[in-house]
Amino acid sequence: MAECSVFLCFLQTLISVKMLEKIGEFNMEKVIEDFEAMTSDAERIQKETLKKILEQNRSAEYLQLVGLGGRTDPESFKRFVPLVTHKDLEPYIQRIADGDSSPVLTGRPITTISLSSGTTQGRSKFVPFNDELMENTMQIYQTSFAFRNREFPIGNGKALQFIYGSKQFQTKGGLAAGTATTNVYRCSKFKETMKAMQTPCCSPDELVSSTFAHSIVQAFRTFELLWEELCADIRDGTLSSRITVPSIRAAMSKLLKPNPELADSVYRKCLGLSNWYGLIPALFPNAKYIYGVMTGSMEPYVNKLRHYAVDLPLLSADYGSSEGWIAANVNPKVPIEMTTYVVLPNIGYFEFIPIRDGSEFLPVGLTEVKIGEEYEVVVTNFAGLYRYRLGDVVKVMGFHNSTPELKFVCRSNLLLNINIDKNTEKDLQISVEEAAKLLAAEKLEVVDFSSHVDLSTDPGHYVIFWELSGEASQEVLSECCNCLDKSFVDAGYMSSRKVNGIGPLELRILRKGTFQKMLHHFLAQGSAVNQFKTPRCVGVNNSKESIHDETLYSISKGGDKYQNQASTSASPLVHYLSLDFVSSHHNLFN
Repeated sequence: MAECSVFLCFLQTLISVKMLEKIGEFNMEKVIEDFEAMTSDAERIQKETLKKILEQNRSAEYLQLVGLGGRTDPESFKRFVPLVTHKDLEPYIQRIADGDSSPVLTGRPITTISLSSGTTQGRSKFVPFNDELMENTMQIYQTSFAFRNREFPIGNGKALQFIYGSKQFQTKGGLAAGTATTNVYRCSKFKETMKAMQTPCCSPDELVSSTFAHSIVQAFRTFELLWEELCADIRDGTLSSRITVPSIRAAMSKLLKPNPELADSVYRKCLGLSNWYGLIPALFPNAKYIYGVMTGSMEPYVNKLRHYAVDLPLLSADYGSSEGWIAANVNPKVPIEMTTYVVLPNIGYFEFIPIRDGSEFLPVGLTEVKIGEEYEVVVTNFAGLYRYRLGDVVKVMGFHNSTPELKFVCRSNLLLNINIDKNTEKDLQISVEEAAKLLAAEKLEVVDFSSHVDLSTDPGHYVIFWELSGEASQEVLSECCNCLDKSFVDAGYMSSRKVNGIGPLELRILRKGTFQKMLHHFLAQGSAVNQFKTPRCVGVNNSKESIHDETLYSISKGGDKYQNQASTSASPLVHYLSLDFVSSHHNLFN
């Protein structure tokens, strides 16, 4: 319940926000000038960056094993060093985590391990993290902030940030390990950089706050449930018993003082809202914008954010991953749906594998990509990842000087595929958004969604999981289910449906709180809220410990069987699922 503490802390500051003293130096124009110069000579910068990486890690065992022999030019690098995935490097990374201090992947020892979110493959991955990646992070933050602040000057104020950190732990070899965001937020350099940019968090250092749109929505949904309790805490100057972490309680106890006037003001504002429309500007009338990752898998939460924000600008944050940063958003005024990211040529060496008609080709360099084409991103960074296939598919939308502007498309391995059909995460999102329009008449919305390819039936079929904000009529759900089926416009899917090569789509309505339980499961595994991304496609090969098995597969086993109807029905099916693992109610619409 960290959101409660963050809200309390920020609401308390509303009545007495002092002007901040200038701490450090942040020259916005200098940052922009350097960025423009660097992106105007991207090819040269890329060669220099690769040379720096390879010289710094010349003694690495991995580079010696592949036969690079100290060469630092791009041609030799591509000839000797193979394209890899995490699976290829996992044995080397595990050795590092287990305490091998020899130059395994890098010339200097790795002292910190980052954990991926685990929401793509069902389990977290170990990823090396070092000071250079921290420097890259700060460069990305400063670059995007410079362009953002030029368009939306914030002056001297405070930022309400929902930045959730997970607990760090020690690996077998004694290395500090935590999510990538935790490693960043726990670093003093992060706090120094935020202060230099004059956007410190409203909370004391003991409180950590959001990167993804999902986390922002999650925070305000929590507010909807607990706002009266929060008002009572502000009025009495006490902290709810819901807050159980000793360090958070201690930090908040230093700040909370009885404030009936503020409590009454917040209470009146909340009572005056209709369905929480305009909640954010009502609480924070001086807010300039809302900032977080809002593209890719976060796009489904944008509509809910707009509901809370009304006319406040929504600005998407930068493009990166647990493996490192790639690009910055330097055009903050464009609509979320048109957001692109400009690659910084000095934070890594980048290659792009062309994807055309489902086929792959040889990688091309950063400045060799073509506008309108889609590519899989390949990263070489300062922390021991060489020609690492990131698994992200991007589309080149244009160029900023000589470096490309990228639009995130999807994860390359998140595909709904049974026959000759190929539907991506984006295709799924479009289908869900189209069908969700039918819920508007009943004033309902899709809280969250996921999907699964069920091959236990003959023929196999798509399963779409929905959690709704309330109960929908059977008639509307039947229409939604048919709309989902028809909204997958991939030629392979449509032709396979016509000849019964793919069975009718199945819609499963989950009881309220399903995705909240999924989130809590990930948190229990050591992940952080702001790293959580709802799995959009649940694979059949995930481990029994994964959240997919525990919340989706196990739950679905309690429902009536689909295969008895699938082979004879030409229309989609709708199932109601129970979360008690004992019984379930379902309806079939023919």
